[in-house]
Parts: sequence; structure tokens; C-alpha cells
Amino acid sequence: MSTIAAVSTPMAAGALGVIRISGEEALAVAERVFRCRGKKLSQRKGYTAVLGRVFDGQGEIDEAIALVFRGPKSYTGEDVVEFSCHGGPYLLSRTLRALYVAGAAPAGPGEFTKRAFLNGKLSLTQAEAVMDLISCEGREAARAALSLKDGALYRRIQEMTGLLSGVCAGLGAWVDYPDDELPELTEGEIARVLAQVQRELGKLVGEYDTGRIWREGVDTCIVGRPNVGKSTLMNLLYGGEKSIVTQIPGTTRDLVETRVRLGETLLSLTDTAGLRETDDPVERIGVERARKKLETAALVLAVVDSSAPLEGEDRALLQSLAGRPALVLVNKSDLEPAFAAGELEQFGVPVVFLSAKTGEGREALEEKIGEVLQIAKPDVSGGILANERQLACAREALSQVEEARRALEDGVTLDAVDVLISGAVSSLLSLTGEKAEERIVDEIFSRFCVGK
Repeated sequence: MSTIAAVSTPMAAGALGVIRISGEEALAVAERVFRCRGKKLSQRKGYTAVLGRVFDGQGEIDEAIALVFRGPKSYTGEDVVEFSCHGGPYLLSRTLRALYVAGAAPAGPGEFTKRAFLNGKLSLTQAEAVMDLISCEGREAARAALSLKDGALYRRIQEMTGLLSGVCAGLGAWVDYPDDELPELTEGEIARVLAQVQRELGKLVGEYDTGRIWREGVDTCIVGRPNVGKSTLMNLLYGGEKSIVTQIPGTTRDLVETRVRLGETLLSLTDTAGLRETDDPVERIGVERARKKLETAALVLAVVDSSAPLEGEDRALLQSLAGRPALVLVNKSDLEPAFAAGELEQFGVPVVFLSAKTGEGREALEEKIGEVLQIAKPDVSGGILANERQLACAREALSQVEEARRALEDGVTLDAVDVLISGAVSSLLSLTGEKAEERIVDEIFSRFCVGK
């Protein structure tokens, strides 16, 4: 493979910027643009750093530290040199151009991590965790991604793969050498292994939604009549002026979206137009969009005004939330109430009293959201599925294990059971990347940033 180079830090002004070079000619390419005292880079041991200066055909560019990593004990498994320069975009761009002139090729998206995978430094699940670490927005998401990067999910899948492969080996020997005296593999033993793997895969698949909530956030909409305090609530949760707040009903006429964190829960939050009948054509479009968002949201925060009697629009909204993940937020709790709290019990939706104006009740809202979403905290040290690709592989493996159990119970021949178990093993190997198609690998790394 060619020697590649790319800037691995953001192209913005900063104290430091890092340029990474990887490949068989990494040291030679780096030497052509880097000058230092003493030994040349090609003469230095791995895991060493040296201060020097980078140059191009026009002269000196910058002072830099060159870090040498020798393969296979490097991130990519190849020889790697990293220049730590001053973090000015001009300096980084000029140094990168000098490396291209010296023989390096531009790195593609995620190419350094892809090489780490191809060279056996990372499993596919570990490589995918790199992007999760870069993009995580909370403590639990970071813990899960770091655990994935450390190989927790890979080890968990490997254990199941080993159990199923052991059964396949026994069944294969029995099919190929029926007359030989081989260690007996009983149907009871096969059933025990299949049941164990089915439980573990079922648990793994079941934990996916919790992990997705940590990573992507919950699609949440704020709905209610005009002037009940939806936009004030949006600004409270956002921590700034995100939505326009006035005393005039119908101020919000379109969807206002942002991402906010309440405790450990990330919300993809949408403020909507007030729900009411209106002759204003612009406001009517906003109300229609609000109703569509209400239909598709994973969590609904229905706001009512405690200082005004419940109206027909309030009641119709609350009735529509039966059986859905939702909360009734009784806003303006700092004012004299105009209706009894008991009037809300008939709708069967959890209630939170708060004042979006003063912030009182925010902690209770955080707690209730966790309860409504039933966010469990699985042991991320054991590894959880990180994306839809992994989920699809795990579901396919689970389906094949379940089918193998049914076939065994129905008295289907063991060679047919072996085919189903082998299919489950293949799905698990695809999950970890040990049997992944090239196009799948290319697609995964195409989502990475250049330089990683």
C-alpha cells in the first residue's frame, strides 16, 4: 500500500496541529521535509520524539516535534511518523503539501483506522468504536465507546462464536466420519449450547436501544396550545435563547430544533407551533407540521398552562397520548393554579409540575424522563452493539440459533441443524469483521473523517 499523509486534528487555529504519515516509506518521506540534530528519523527507534523543523522547496515552514512509531507496534501496524506542529491552518496545509511533494499520497476518509483493521491491529467493532469515541456527547456514550474500542464486544461475540463453532466441529466430524469412534456430542449438549447463546444474543439485541439513546438522543417534541410556555421551556432546557418568546399567541410558526442533555439522557428536541385552529395561512402550516411531528416523536412533552383552565385542545392532546412515551408538563407552577391536579389523572400520562420561567421542577423533569423511557444501564464493560450494521448481524445470528433449536426439538437431522448453526457463526464473524465483505468495510470507513 502507498504511504499516506493527512492532518489528524481540526483545520482551525489552535496551539497544536498533528499530521500523520503511515506506510512503508513513512520515515523516508518524513525525512525529506524534516531536519533535526543527531540521528535521522530512519535511524531512530520506535516510540521516540525529536525536535526539529519542517521545510519545503521555498524554505522553512515551522518548528515541529516528530514522533516515530515503527510497525507493527503502531496504530496502523505500519511505520508511522506524526508531526506535532503549531496549529495554524496555513502551516498545516503547507506542511501537508510538502509531504505530498516528498512522495506521500492523500489519505482517504478513515484510511489510517482502515489500515489498522486490515493489518490486524483492530477488529471491525473496535474500528467502529473510534468514530463513536470522537462523536460521543455524554459520559455513558463515552464509556460504551471506550469499552467497544478496548474489544469488549469482540470478546463477547468471540465467546459465543467459540461455543457454536465447537458444536459445528463435533457435528461435522460426526457427519464426515460416522463409523469412527468419536467423542459423543449429544442432542442435550447441543440444546444447552444453543439455549445459552440464544440468551446472550437476546440480551445483546435487547440492550441496543439503550445504547442508541446514549449515542443519538431521543426524538422529542414539545407540544401544546399557544402561550402555554413551550418556547420558554425550550430555552430553559437549551440554556439560552433558542426560541422566540413573546406574549403574542402563535409566535412559533415552524419547527425549532436542537440537542440538549438532561442528566445522562440526550434529547433531539423540537419546539412546535401552538396547536389551535387558525385562519392565518402561515401559522396553519406550522400547526400542521407540529401535528406531524407529534405523530412520529419517540417522546412527547405536552405542556399545559396551570394558570388557565384546561381547554378542549388540551384535553384532545392528552387523550391522544395514551400508551405513548409522554409527559404532561404543568407549566407556570409559580402562578395561582386554575384547575385541580386531579383533573389530569384521567388521561393516564405521568405529570410534572414546573416553571419554565424560573427553572423550578427541572430536576423532577429529568428524573421523570428517565422513568418514562425506562432507561436501564447495562454493564457497558461487557460490550454493547454500537450501530445498525452490528444489530442486523446479531439479529440474523439470533434468528438462526432460534431456528436451529426448533429444528433440534422437531427431530430434524443433525446435518441440517449443523447448517443453521454454521449460518449463525457466519453472521457473528461478519459482525466482528472476520468475514466481512469488502464493500461493507469500505462503506464503514467512508464515514470516518480524513486523518483518522
